[in-house]
Amino acid sequence: MATDSSLLLSLVEEFVSGQQDTKAADTTKGVKNGQFTVLQLVEALGLSLTSSQHDTRARGVKLLSEVLQECYSCLNEREVEVLVVFYENRLKDHYVIIPHVLQGLKALTKSSALPPGSAVSILKSVFQDTHVQSLMIQERSCVYSILINLMESREQELKGLGSDFVFGFVQSMDGERDPRNLLLAFQIARNIVVHGYNLGKFTEELFEVTSCYFPIDFTPPPNDPHGIKQEDLVLSLRAALTGTPLFAEFLIPLIIEKLDSDVKSAKVDALQTLADCGPVYGHKELSPFLSGLWASLRREVFQTASERVEGAALSALSALTAALSRSVITSNADDALHTLLDLVLKDCQHHLSEPDLRLVWPSAKILQAVGGASYRACLRVESAVLPLLLEQYTRRTQSAQRRTLLEVLQGFVQPTEASTPAEGEECVFLQFGASLCAVVFSALSESGAATQITATRILTALAQHTGVLSPSDVELAVDHLTTLILQEDDPHVSSAVEECVGSLSPLHPAAFSSRMLPKLKEHIFTEPMIQGDAPDSQNAVRQRCVSALARVTSESSLLQESTHILLAALSAAHTGSGSFSVDDVISVCQSLQRIAEHAPLTDADIGRFFHDVITPRLLGLAVQAAVQDEGGRSPLAEEAVLAAVAPIISTSCSRLSTDCAAVSAARSVSLFLDGDVTFLTDNNLPPSLQLLKAPSPQVSQLVCLLTASVCSLPRSVEIPEIDRLLEALEEVGCTHTHTFTHTSAAKCYAGLINKRPSGPALDAVLQRCVKRVSAELDNSASCLRIQALTLLLWVTKGLLLRYHPLSTTLSDKLFQLLGDRSLGAVVAEGFSLLMSDSPDVLNRGCHSDVRIMYRQRFFAENNSKLVQGFNSAPPEEKAGYLKALSHIMNNLPRQVQLTELPALLPLFLEALVCVEVCVQLSTLSCLQPILMDPPPALTNQLEALMPRLLALTTSPAMKVRIASLHCVHALSRLPDHMVLPFRTRVLKALAVPLDDKKRLVRKEAVTARGEWFLLGSPGR
Repeated sequence: MATDSSLLLSLVEEFVSGQQDTKAADTTKGVKNGQFTVLQLVEALGLSLTSSQHDTRARGVKLLSEVLQECYSCLNEREVEVLVVFYENRLKDHYVIIPHVLQGLKALTKSSALPPGSAVSILKSVFQDTHVQSLMIQERSCVYSILINLMESREQELKGLGSDFVFGFVQSMDGERDPRNLLLAFQIARNIVVHGYNLGKFTEELFEVTSCYFPIDFTPPPNDPHGIKQEDLVLSLRAALTGTPLFAEFLIPLIIEKLDSDVKSAKVDALQTLADCGPVYGHKELSPFLSGLWASLRREVFQTASERVEGAALSALSALTAALSRSVITSNADDALHTLLDLVLKDCQHHLSEPDLRLVWPSAKILQAVGGASYRACLRVESAVLPLLLEQYTRRTQSAQRRTLLEVLQGFVQPTEASTPAEGEECVFLQFGASLCAVVFSALSESGAATQITATRILTALAQHTGVLSPSDVELAVDHLTTLILQEDDPHVSSAVEECVGSLSPLHPAAFSSRMLPKLKEHIFTEPMIQGDAPDSQNAVRQRCVSALARVTSESSLLQESTHILLAALSAAHTGSGSFSVDDVISVCQSLQRIAEHAPLTDADIGRFFHDVITPRLLGLAVQAAVQDEGGRSPLAEEAVLAAVAPIISTSCSRLSTDCAAVSAARSVSLFLDGDVTFLTDNNLPPSLQLLKAPSPQVSQLVCLLTASVCSLPRSVEIPEIDRLLEALEEVGCTHTHTFTHTSAAKCYAGLINKRPSGPALDAVLQRCVKRVSAELDNSASCLRIQALTLLLWVTKGLLLRYHPLSTTLSDKLFQLLGDRSLGAVVAEGFSLLMSDSPDVLNRGCHSDVRIMYRQRFFAENNSKLVQGFNSAPPEEKAGYLKALSHIMNNLPRQVQLTELPALLPLFLEALVCVEVCVQLSTLSCLQPILMDPPPALTNQLEALMPRLLALTTSPAMKVRIASLHCVHALSRLPDHMVLPFRTRVLKALAVPLDDKKRLVRKEAVTARGEWFLLGSPGR
């Protein structure tokens, strides 16, 4: 004990007299370890705390406060009480001691052992004995933190102070200018008004002391270490000002005054503040100011040239309407909502019927904002506006005016959450249902694309309102949509119709099933020349019908009916009926894929339908086309079609339940290994097919469907006979001469080993594969080196994604092959495969094992090898290293690029003079975002970089010319002193692409040269 006491005295002496600040940490550690208590520390500091020298007292109090900041949780109630009394007395001491006293009090207010009554005592002492605004920034921050801590832990005690607490805070905050402290002060003000503190007679004083900062005009200094943003201050102040209706009589006139400002940001801030008042204020607060508010808001919508100001004004108007709609009024009080609506309708309604429709849009936006704010407002506005718009549409004859009125009408019928009628309330559109449908159907029958698109959107909106569309209206709407699908070839109209179909079909499935699907089916299976149409025209109709079927699938029965039509189309294409082209078949497959992507496969019935019907049917058709149609007459035997079928199977298998996925895996493996076709529907295939051993590319390319079937399954699904399957895939991948076949086999192999658990079985498979691949690649005379390289690339990617140790060995093999004369260019291009996302396999959608930041890890492990290989390679081999580097860097996050750029800059400069266009383009695309904010390493190399970029502006490749001009343009944003020496040279060089034969190049050249021409100009 004596030893501990001596140690404590020593630490105190060294801190106070020796000015060794590090001893505070040692003292804190001793208190935490229990060597001595805080009260023992106070006793040890006795002489220091009572010294006649204020500097000595300050050091003593500083030590105690620093210890308390770390050890406040160790204190008991008695210790806290003693320390509070001590610190309160010290507040009357010399000014040099006050900062440390405040730090100590801040620590004590965090303690859960603070005795009852201490919070009030602390605040009274702070308010009475300190003039807060005369303190330094840090000390003022301490005062605000003390208030925040006490408000969080001792709210009821502080409320007992009544308005004295508010008065003390107002005095403390008055005159604050530091943004960090203002954030704390605004937080305190918000807590006061939101948590119900008694403002008493100081309501206006509290408002004045906070509102003097409104609106916030603060621009943080460059490289601000504190990270204070203007938005933080704006939102914090807004929360304080709008937190109580007691401020309404002061705040609303202030907002109206600020709306007269010429500063756009001030207007927006004022309008957004007004909008935030909506949830807090009621008719009592808003009624006296309605006319003034309406005049200001109307002006901002009708006269502003800023969309941002207009949007903020409409949001504020909507918030006011919602606030008045919620208010409960007495029987003898005027309805403020009706007062506001009367003002709005009086000033806006007549503009909807003016001959030139000049002010129709601002008026419509105001009315829509008001009507969409509440059901009560909607009822009043729609009842006044809809008859007028419907009459105007019928009376007008000019198509432009009718289109404008239709677009305005769309805004009024668009449902909003706030205006939706509650249960038992009638929809406002019911009385106008027949008239609205007549207008929509008339517009759908017109020839203008814009009119038809707007009409489909109105129809979609009307369908969301219960009961507005009668059964006959729905049937007529479906007929109109069907007609547009069959007759309108405008892609924008087709897209709008499909959107409408997707919205209406789940609401009215019977109408679509009985009226649309039969007609679409009829036109899908119509022979092109039967109707006398040109084949191209009929094919376009067929593709629109097929695309529309993909949208009529929101309901289970429609989904099954649509997919049966599409599968029948594939069967017809296979048998040769209907004259289906390859493009038609691909369109059908794409529609099936969209259905698979959006279908709720987690629904047991739909999942089972895909598993039992769609996947077997697709596999059966593909196998039949490959085996029975050696002449290539069936479109389903085409490589492009199989590539479109694979994503359908992959998407559906990736979302199967565990049981269905296991069955699907067993079926697919047995089909491709043993030729088991028993599960395929409508097949007359011979038994024991050898799909993986067939020499014919038409049969062997079916391996892409195996990839889709087994590589998309969840990792928890066990693949049967996986060793045998991997051996067969390895054989196909290494020996087959058909590119699509051996590439698909390599993908399947990589997808399986990526998911296979680590262990001896996986190691044995990989060892066999690597041995075989290496043997082929090391034999320069082998004719199967491309196949071996393809398998190596995909296996490396599969292992790299899961951080398998063997991926490093395989990567080293690829770096060695960059110097191979026959394979070097292919290997360099392969690095793009390693680093980019694969859409069909080895991605998270297929449940592959993809670790985060695998690209960064690959780069960190191999960038030095790449640089060394480049430096040691002969000139004719350097292009391969540059291409590999550009592919790797292009797929890295920008922050990694910036970090690694200094070391790799020499290689980038070499890449810009490389003769290969792909290397130049990849390097430029990597450089362009970096040049927007270049690191010092790049700005120091401008003399070497600029000539290379200017030379590429006349490259034979258009994409290179455009990309180099982008980079030259980006360099113009650098500080003038860096780029002015190059100005003359750049302007002269950019004169050439100004006359380029390609418009896109000329456009970029004009933009870039204009920026360089203005370099050094005043005000640039």
